[in-house]
Formats: sequence, structure tokens, C-alpha cells
Amino acid sequence: MMFLHFFVFIPFHSHFTIFCFPVLKAVESFGMCHTKWSEKYQKKMEDELKKANLPYRDLMHVSDNDLELRRKDHISHFILRLAYCQSENLRRWFLQQEADLFRYRFSQQLSGSVRKFLDLNDLHYTSILPNEKVELKTQLINSTFGMKELFDTQDFYKVPFTDALDLVRGRKIFLRHGLAYIPHNDLVSIVLNDFRTSLSRALALATRSFPLCMRSLHYALRDQHHLRHGGRLQYGLFLKGLGLSLEQALTFWRTEFARGSIDPEKFEKGYAYNIRHAYGKEGKRTDYTPYSCMKIIQTNTPGPGDHHGCPFRHTDADLLRQRLQSHRLSSSEINQVMEYVKGMHYQLACQKYFEFTHKVEDGAFGLSHPNQYFEESQKLLSGGQHAKRENSGEVQKPVVAPVTMPQSSHPAQSSESQSTQLSASQVEEQELLEECFANGVVLRFVKGTVELG
Repeated sequence: MMFLHFFVFIPFHSHFTIFCFPVLKAVESFGMCHTKWSEKYQKKMEDELKKANLPYRDLMHVSDNDLELRRKDHISHFILRLAYCQSENLRRWFLQQEADLFRYRFSQQLSGSVRKFLDLNDLHYTSILPNEKVELKTQLINSTFGMKELFDTQDFYKVPFTDALDLVRGRKIFLRHGLAYIPHNDLVSIVLNDFRTSLSRALALATRSFPLCMRSLHYALRDQHHLRHGGRLQYGLFLKGLGLSLEQALTFWRTEFARGSIDPEKFEKGYAYNIRHAYGKEGKRTDYTPYSCMKIIQTNTPGPGDHHGCPFRHTDADLLRQRLQSHRLSSSEINQVMEYVKGMHYQLACQKYFEFTHKVEDGAFGLSHPNQYFEESQKLLSGGQHAKRENSGEVQKPVVAPVTMPQSSHPAQSSESQSTQLSASQVEEQELLEECFANGVVLRFVKGTVELG
């Protein structure tokens, strides 16, 4: 399977992707050359994580530098998801290496970190109290191989026996009243199942988080390694709304353009200024917000060679049908979407597309913004709920960080977009780039808390 990596497009080929990808390659190599979880295997894992400066030990007390390293680790993981969601073989490889990495990192946590992790991720596995441990000492030692020497230093957790069927099947644990008593060393098997299920589901649903307008821009950029000004502005502000910082945006565009014919020097002269301008660092210092659906539909109509705009408004009907079919909509579903298009109800067409691709009925929100589409997708992917309608019939919008925009002729300054930018503090929960960013029990080390992965 090694050859697969040569065909994977990895955005942010900069320090973010490089931060994590070599570690996963090393994890694969160690698993092929050594018996997994042997002393030599674990020593190799430890040395690799130290070399990569990747946090993996007790994370309850951290420095600012540790937080920055975890931020990079977190972003790198989700960028790699984007790359590895594209085929079943790639997903299988990514899932296996991440699971092995997770297992090792979890095994290195102290009891306090484990308890914090379980609480943060709503894994309700309760550690038994000291008096119960003493009361059950004989049963716990007899039911777990090699526990006699480790008993005094080992924590035990009570979980429903249905969550520990592999351990029950192997007769490795003590059972009482429908609960399995899991020693700390075996708890990773339980948590790993949750991790694998969550990550597998997220990879399988990977193409659903971006609205069609932004997916079109993303794929055009990947294919041509360039977007014209309208496309760069529409897509760039959307990514900014997801939390992409100025530094990250410059790296992203510079790296992608370099895959084409624009070298870094030309990029700095011809493109970097406009990106800094969109972030309020040039010109009038206006901090522009992402475009709303209405602004995309009504302004700056795309011409030949452009990829911006609203696909439901600006794409030829036959081509739009073909695109919807490629996204696995049925003929009946495509016809329903196209009925809205014919009636010039483009936002309703997009909302219907959302419902079909997310397998939901009559979404309880009124779609008005691409970043809102992303937010609602995240709620579904993480097991959350749609925004609810109030009695007034209005929609509860995502958390916003409104920016007051002075009036001018600049295309980014429509009042439609003033109140829909996502809070920058949500970037690590919402995740960074395309396609699956599910957050629920997707486990990474973030913000000084123990969120493994």
C-alpha cells in the first residue's frame, strides 16, 4: 500500500502537513518491522514522537509552546483527513495508522489525564473507589492475567459489558451486575473502539461539509493550481470564516499556486497583497467577512474561466445535473433540486442539496450563508442537532463575531455578510479545511486538554 501516498494530494504541504504525516509513515513502518506493543516497538514510537516534537505524555500541565505544538498536530490531522478520505484504501490506511498512534499515546497518559479525557469526550467510564477495589481485590486479580504484581498501582473502570465484548470474549476481565471492570492498561481497547468508529464515520462522510459553491472552488484550485480574483476572494473569505489565520492563508495560497506556474516571488508581488487586504492588513484596514448566499447569487457574475458564484444560479442546467449525479443524488432527488433552480429559488435548492447529501429531512434552519452550511454540517457529523427555529420563525444562527464594515464599493462589504463570520476561537473545534472535520469524539490534544488522536 506504500505506493498510494504518491497519488495523494495534500493541501498545506507546509509545516502543518509535514508536522504529522512523517509520524504516520513511521507508525506504519514500526508495525511492519516489529511486533506491535512489544518493548522495542514502543521504544521506536517514543523516539519518533520525541523527534517530531509531537506531544504524547501527561498533558495536564503544559506550556504555551506545548499548546502551539498541539495546535499544529490538531490542524495537521484534519488536513490529512482531507487527503486520505478520497478512496477506501486510503481511508483504511489512515484509520489504521491513526488508531495505532492513538493507542500508544493513550497508554502513556497518567490517571488524571485519562479521567479528564473521558470527561471531555462524554465517555462515562467511572473509576472504582479505593474501598471497592480492596473489596474486589481477589476477583480482580484472578480475572486479569498478570494483575497480581500491578494491582496496587492499577486503576479500574466500570463500563457496560456490551462495550467490552472483546475482553469479555477472551475472559480477561471481571464481570458483576452487567458491568465490566477494566484495568487501566486495557481501557485503551474500549476507547480505541470509539475512536475508530468516530474516525471511520467521519472519513466516510468526508465530502459533505463544504457547500457546493466552495467545493467547486476547492476542486478547481486543486486541478488548476490557480483561481481568478473573484474565486480567490469568495473562497479565501470562506476559509477565513472557518478560522484560517492570515499566516495560514498566505501559506495555503502560496503553496497551491507554486504547484502551477507561480513561484513564491511572483506570488508575493502579485497575490499576497490582496490576501493581506482581505484580512484588514492593507489599504483601509477593513477586516472583511465571508460572502453570504445572497451576495454570491446577486453580485459579480462569473465569466469564462471563473469558478466563483453559486452553482445553482450560475451553472448550466445540464452540467449542474451531472454534478449532482456525481455526488450520488438519485434522479428523484436531482429533479427536486432542479425544480427549485427553475423557480429561481437558489438557496432552497442548496438547502435541499444539503438535506439529500446529509440524509436528513426538512432541515430546521434557513440556509443563508456558506459558513452556516458548514456549521450545520458539523453539527450533524458530530452527532449534534440542527439550529432550532424560535417561535418567531427566525433561525438561531451559529455563534458569530460580527465585524462593522464601512460603506464602500469594495465587493466584500455587503451588509449581507456582516453577521455570519464564525468566531475565530472555534477554528480548532470546527477544524480547518474541507471535508470531514467531525469533532464529537474525534480525539486530539487541543488547548491544554487531553483530546487524543
